[in-house]
Amino acid sequence: MIDIKLIRENKDIVKENIKKKFQDNKLILVDEVEKLDKDLRELKIQGDNLRKERNTISSEIGSLMRDKKIEDANNKKEKVVEINNKLVDIEQKENELKEEIKNRMMLIPNIIDESVPIGKDDTENVEIEKFGEPVVPSYEIPYHADIMEKMSGLDKESAGRTSGNGFYYLIGDIARLHEATIAYARDFMINKGFTYCIPPFMIRGDVVNGVMSFAEMDSMMYKIENEDLYLIGTSEHSMIGKFKGQLIDEKELPIAMTSYSPCFRKEVGSHGLEERGLYRVHQFEKQEMVVLCKPEDSMNWYNKMWNFTVEFFRSLDVPVRTLECCSGDLADLKVKSCDVEAWSPRQQKYFEVGSCSTLGDAQARRLGIRMKTENGNEYLATLNNTVVASPRALIAIIENNYQEDGSILIPKVLQPYMGGKEKIGI
Repeated sequence: MIDIKLIRENKDIVKENIKKKFQDNKLILVDEVEKLDKDLRELKIQGDNLRKERNTISSEIGSLMRDKKIEDANNKKEKVVEINNKLVDIEQKENELKEEIKNRMMLIPNIIDESVPIGKDDTENVEIEKFGEPVVPSYEIPYHADIMEKMSGLDKESAGRTSGNGFYYLIGDIARLHEATIAYARDFMINKGFTYCIPPFMIRGDVVNGVMSFAEMDSMMYKIENEDLYLIGTSEHSMIGKFKGQLIDEKELPIAMTSYSPCFRKEVGSHGLEERGLYRVHQFEKQEMVVLCKPEDSMNWYNKMWNFTVEFFRSLDVPVRTLECCSGDLADLKVKSCDVEAWSPRQQKYFEVGSCSTLGDAQARRLGIRMKTENGNEYLATLNNTVVASPRALIAIIENNYQEDGSILIPKVLQPYMGGKEKIGI
């Protein structure tokens, strides 16, 4: 959510930003907010004037009572009652206007960074850099689900009976490799100076509204029936929500945390051959990184964070590349975002394994998270980034380490988490 001062002082910037995101249907919201805000401020002036008048009359009543001018005093009291009734009406209208303004402000996208490329959707995202040499072996690499099933490591049929499409059982060495990757990611980030945290896996609706847009919530979140609780789609939701309504001394910033959680997503509209495997599922596990910092430090942290993910995957000998997300592919709260994609030797192309975003003060403004500074209380900046999300990362590890004899080499950094095993499947 942007600062309403921007609409008051330079609404053209807000409108131009909406156009850059190809959301012209939202342009009318800016004019509506401007008018509603003007009406609200006029009401506040009326209310302030009435309160001043009431205070003056109250003082006069005291003087009249002392002078025993009872009739005049009673007439003044009637005037006070009249003013109080008017104030009740004004305060009710103020609350209604505030709610209307808030509802519209929540739909207006955040101001994107000047460096963000302009494009309509993810097909216009821009490759930034490649890390590691993509390799295509001379032998065929089977589909990842087939590799896992051959090792008795994947059972989607049973999961279909217990839970439906989009769920799975991981078994044996495949399950162990999955957990080894998550455990290594935890230690990797702790060694980077991040504080490890396991958050709640369900959050209230006001936290959901604070961390994401309505459109994202509707397409992603599972709601618990008859309760004000949602299953998290990523631990970022809980981690930012942890600071809801808090005032943090700027001396405590930055706050850098790495969190583990299962994640639950509807994945509305997922179709195609790849859905047979584990590319798009309703449940997965993730190691996340979240940072709260001063706004002026956010871009420095943004660059550190996506580099951590690149470094993580390169330590697994998985080639990756980074993509700059274009304006039309950015969620409404994001200022800037990039995706990290891993190389798939089977498909001979890259696929997304993580995303890094800086959201400016949008989440902090929605959740009331401020920092205490010498100049007063200000909103801080929030950032989030995927360290690793499995089974996406599991797919990348399996494909890039699959051998001609059907075995899978275990990356050296994961071997201590696999009981020293160097290979599985044979």
